[in-house]
This record gives sequence, structure tokens and C-alpha cells, in this order.
Amino acid sequence: MTRILYVSASARSTSSYSRKLGSELLEHLSKKHPNASIENCDIAEGLPFVTEAWTEANFTAAADRSAAQNATLQASDSFVQSLQAADILVIATPMYNFSVPATLKAWIDQIARANVTFRYTEDGPVGLLENKKAYIVVTSGGTEVGGTKDFGTGFLVHVLDFVGITDVQVINAGLLMADETAALNNARSAIKAA
Repeated sequence: MTRILYVSASARSTSSYSRKLGSELLEHLSKKHPNASIENCDIAEGLPFVTEAWTEANFTAAADRSAAQNATLQASDSFVQSLQAADILVIATPMYNFSVPATLKAWIDQIARANVTFRYTEDGPVGLLENKKAYIVVTSGGTEVGGTKDFGTGFLVHVLDFVGITDVQVINAGLLMADETAALNNARSAIKAA
């Protein structure tokens, strides 16, 4: 059975283009994988940030962690387990102020963990989340997705590559305020081809 993890980051729930397009992509993927299970991970309401206590717990060997340290890492462990179990990752995000929402950055900080989702070697870091497909649905009002002022899309692709997810497709719905119809048609064409 194919497992799909759907991470949505828009602060808007009902009028969000990224959520709408993310749902359309999930519908398309469900037709391709009729027995797929979908886990929804809505991070819009915020996530815990990395703190000193989190860092100390993370860098303590799992067997040596106290109950308090395990509790500190509970959310992170849950996010990591969901990502490890997924065959397909879908991230639906708007672009806020030229980058990803703070909640999505917080999710990345929770899942990018040395010796869990990546490890360091003599030849540099190696991602441990192999054999997964990722789709990033990116919407923006006035910034060109992939353009010189987009500091979020390339970052997401890089982070996924860093943890071992190298098969990444960006679904571009940028410049919605300039030409909404063209932006949505562009994204929907990419979804149909996914």
C-alpha cells in the first residue's frame, strides 16, 4: 500500500490556493494509487521551535535520554516517523515574504536530525530517507516561483535532497495576483502530468 504524507502550511483554511491545489494533487495521486493511505499534517497553527532543551535532547544518545528529554522530542519523533513511513510526500505551501511560512521552517527543523534523517560521513552528509517521491505545491501572489526573489522553493528542494529525498517535483502556481487563470492552469497541468 502506498503511503502519502500531506503537509499543508497555509495560514488560510478556506481560501488558500496552496491547499486547494494540494487537495487536487492528492485526488490525482489517489487515482494513480487507489489503495493509498493519506496522512494529513496541517502545521498552520504552529509547531514548537528548536530550543536549548530540544538540542540537548537531540544530541543525547537515545538510550541515555531522560523522560523529560524524550517528551521534548515527542513531536519531532512523530514527524520523523510519519516521514520515514511515507512513500510520497506532498508539501503544499504559500510563499510568505519571499520564503516559506515560519511553521514550515519549524517542521523542517523538527525532521532534519543527524543520525536519524541524515548522517555525516567523510565525504559529506548523506540523506537517510531514500526511495521517496516528493511534490512541492508552491503558490505566490507576486513573486515568481523559482525566480531570483524566491528564497523558499530552492530551500525546500535542497532540504529534501539533504535528507535523501532526491525525486522532487515543484508544482508552480506563482504570480497569482498578476494572472490568476494562467497560474492555476499552469499548476493544474503539472498536477495532471504528475
